Amino acid sequence: MTGLLTTAKALFQAAVDRADPAQALRAQLATSPLSPLPEGGRNVLLAVGKAAIPMMREALALIPDADQALAITNPENYTEIPGATVICGAHPVPDETSAAAGQAAIELARSLSPNDRLITLISGGGSALMVAPAPGLTLADKAAVNKLLLASGLEINEMNLIRQQLSDTKGGGLLRHATPARVQAYILSDVIGDDLRAIASGPTVAPIGTRADARGIMQRAGIWDSAPEAVKTRLSAAENAQETPPQATNTLIGSNRHSLKAMMAVAADDWTPKLVSHRLVGDVAEAAETVVKAAETAPKDKPVALIFGGETTVQLRGSGLGGRNQELALRVAKLGAERLSGDWLFLSGGTDGRDGPTDAAGGIATPDTWEAIRAAGQDPDALLANNDSYAALKSAGALLITGGTGTNVADVQVFLRLPG
Repeated sequence: MTGLLTTAKALFQAAVDRADPAQALRAQLATSPLSPLPEGGRNVLLAVGKAAIPMMREALALIPDADQALAITNPENYTEIPGATVICGAHPVPDETSAAAGQAAIELARSLSPNDRLITLISGGGSALMVAPAPGLTLADKAAVNKLLLASGLEINEMNLIRQQLSDTKGGGLLRHATPARVQAYILSDVIGDDLRAIASGPTVAPIGTRADARGIMQRAGIWDSAPEAVKTRLSAAENAQETPPQATNTLIGSNRHSLKAMMAVAADDWTPKLVSHRLVGDVAEAAETVVKAAETAPKDKPVALIFGGETTVQLRGSGLGGRNQELALRVAKLGAERLSGDWLFLSGGTDGRDGPTDAAGGIATPDTWEAIRAAGQDPDALLANNDSYAALKSAGALLITGGTGTNVADVQVFLRLPG
């Protein structure tokens, strides 16, 4: 399986390389340079997300007259940048550092004059890394809701709709604080479908929905009764027309689809590649079935590379450690051992290099993975039922560990099979 693993990792790296945020920003500004500012106006830079560091570095190189620069990122990607202040928030569950980052961003936005321009560099992860509770809420209220959301099985757009309604920066909140300055945002998408309202919960665009929408989603997901009373009070209040954000110029510079195309191009050298789905979303068990069904129907007389992209969800039923990519790999290992023949390998990974609250980017499955877990003295069915995919895959040497990549365009998957 060494050759298959090498190829799968090369395809994963091609996806990461194509999502390089510095390269994407450079290409965008070369095509569409910034317009001149009024006399006395300042360019102020704010980068938020897991790709904040490379985006900020590139922005400072391309906009050398920037007056101020603030980058907010996760601890794994932290590094100092000459000419910028760099601070860390927490991910995936925000904490006091995320609140401090949110306050710093608000203060920066409020310092702008009408002639200034806030250049905002946004990437995935920003929703948790920069938080500011809406009036009447506390950080503990937001953290409690976030934990409910992560265990709810809701899709990312539904989670972000709710988060926006509880925030003073999301859903255009940052724009309101920056008024009357102009705002130009460059966005690296980690959201399938590239809805700008959902990326980092949309700090520079109008919200996805209303308070009533958020309330309805939480009720349907069965988490409304568990929410803090202050949250229920806010989401039950009437909408406020004055909270509608002003307009900004938002430009998408990179996405999951671009990375899938890069994987296809690399695979075409030696394999028969097929883009099966760019929307591998929803429940992780259903996604595993989609992968295995595609493998069952793929040609068996040639080397095949099946490519997927998306962002699945896991409904937590146990107390184990893992992430959606690891659980997807574990489920494919189980189904594949039952239904697939020949030499094959499946890899699922987050392009940011981190899957859930673990040090792994994702997981790997082969025909031998399920039995290798048993051979290590573990019960794979029990671990799967407990959402303990990390321990299961670790026991089989099947974790994908890359470290932080400095980018984030959701998840990518590849299934490789040799002929025969």
